[in-house]
This record gives sequence, C-alpha cells and structure tokens, in this order.
Amino acid sequence: MSAFYDSFTEDDCATTEDDCATRRRGQVFCTRSVPPRESLEFWHDAVLATLVGMDIRTESGTYDATMRTDRLGELRITTVDCDPGEVHRDARNVARGDGTQVFVAVQASGTAQVEQDGRATELRPGDLAFFETVRPYRTRFPQRFQLKIFAVPRGLLGQSEAALGRLTARALRPQGGLAALLSPFMSRLADTSETYSGPVADRIAGSVVALLATAAAQQLDGEPAALPGAERVLLLRVQRFIRWNLADPGLSPAVIARAHGISVRYLHRLFEQEGTTVGHWIRRLRLQECRRELTDTAGLGGVARRWGFSGTAHFGRAFRREYGTSPTDWLLGERDRRRCLEAS
Repeated sequence: MSAFYDSFTEDDCATTEDDCATRRRGQVFCTRSVPPRESLEFWHDAVLATLVGMDIRTESGTYDATMRTDRLGELRITTVDCDPGEVHRDARNVARGDGTQVFVAVQASGTAQVEQDGRATELRPGDLAFFETVRPYRTRFPQRFQLKIFAVPRGLLGQSEAALGRLTARALRPQGGLAALLSPFMSRLADTSETYSGPVADRIAGSVVALLATAAAQQLDGEPAALPGAERVLLLRVQRFIRWNLADPGLSPAVIARAHGISVRYLHRLFEQEGTTVGHWIRRLRLQECRRELTDTAGLGGVARRWGFSGTAHFGRAFRREYGTSPTDWLLGERDRRRCLEAS
C-alpha cells in the first residue's frame, strides 16, 4: 500500500516546510513527506483520492509536488504545485467511474499543453479551462507549474454532456470579458477558501457556480439553463447537509426536507431539475466514499455500514448497479492495476 494512505493517520506532512503544514480545515499532501523513491506513487494516489484517476509520468521517476485541497459548499478546490511532467486520463481510467464532476482550472504559473476531444490548446498564467472527466484527456507541463482546480458537479453547470464536450481544450484568456473577472477571483478564492464557512461559504460557492455556468453558456453562445438563484443556494445547502450526514443510515428525504423547512415534494423537484433524484445522489456519494476506503484489508461490511448501508448485500447490489461490477472484482482490478504500475 502506498505511503499516501498512511499519511491520513499522521498529524502533518512530516516536514518543516510551510507549504506542507496541515491546514485548519482542508488537507495538504506533500511528496516530501515520503522517501524520493516513493514520491511518484504517493502523488498518484493523492491525485486519485482527491481528483480522478490518471497516469502521471516524469523524466526522473521522482516527483516534488504539493497539493492543498478544501471544500467550499458544493465545490472542491484543489491547488497543486508540481514539477514538470505529463498526466493522461485514458479510457481505462475513465472506466473507473470517478468522473462525476467537471474541472475548471486556473493556470496560476507555468504553462500547460492540453488535449481533449480532438482539440489542443496551451494555457498560460491567468488562463481558465474546462476539463471533462468522463472522457480522456492529456496535459503536458513543460516546466514547474501551479494549477488551481475547481471541481464542479456537472449538473450545476446547466449544460448537456454534448455541450460540455464543446468547452474542453479551449483557453479562456483573462484579457477581457467574464474571464477577466473570473481568473483573479477564482485564484484568490483558492488561496483563501478556508476563511469562509457556513452560509457565507455556501453563498460564495453558489456565486462561483453561477458565474461558471454563465461563462460556459457564453462560450457556447447560449444562456445558462440553471436553477434560479434562490433555489440554487437552497440546493447547495441541502447537498451540504447530505454530505455532513452521509454516514447516518436514517438519512431520508423526509429528514432532509424537515431540516430545511421545505416539503418532500419540493425537495424532489430541486433534484429533478438537476437530472437526478435525492436517493440516487445520496447513494452515489456513499459509494464514492466506500470506494475510497476499500483496500485489500478493509472489511466490506464495516466500510458499508460506516457509510450508511445496511450491510454487505445492500452495498454489493448498489455498487454493482452503479459501477457494473462487484466490490470484490473491483478490488482485484485495483490490485492488478497497482502491480502494473509497480512493474512499469
């Protein structure tokens, strides 16, 4: 098992560097917390746990990188400072089923050569770009770089999958228009996200999503098909409540509606406008958390019950329905993947 997983039990990154200090709310992962020979494997696992699965290649076989990640409402904000290298999310990684979000990245320093959906572009400092996680992409970083990544639930952008595919590998330059507003705002927010909490954090997250939806629609020469502002803020509050109570097996539409002073019918309508249901949204989040915890030594029953499933059978049925395979077969596939990576 990678030293990355051991890092969850440590108080800090085991280094005196300021960049590797544990933050108040978010998490920091630093390759300098492990021996150099383990740095690339550590980084690979950190990226998989925080963003999505992808292959990472460097010329030296070692890697100097730091990741700072935080959650603001429905947004996960991750800043990476890394050595030069190349990342490739291929069809094999996409098939893992972890691409539930759209990434919107701000190139803070260095450059990036992005390829996706048959297009290619170069990102320069200040540029923004959309990355679609349900299709392959490749990005080369020729020099050390910093990238600030906002992971946005795809339903909140108000665009179809086909439309999102027309946004990728296109640089939004900050010389004017909405990109000139978004670039410094998002960059600053990535640096200060931990200073916001509660309703303020939810409102800021809702504003960011609304601006990104507008930017997407502008790129597509359309209007954002989004929920009205008040309903979007309410939806973000509901989703945050669900995340906080995800492990409670008694979490139900009635409980959620009562906690927010709305009817169950209205709650269902909020999620219907996102193209999903309350039950499916909860089940998908629980499965994602279970999959993060599953290891060769973790008991399926314990992991399942910890995240609100009634037992192994209930968990197994939900897992197969969502991912098309059983938890046991998925673990075997992960073991084979790790062996291939170690052999290479």
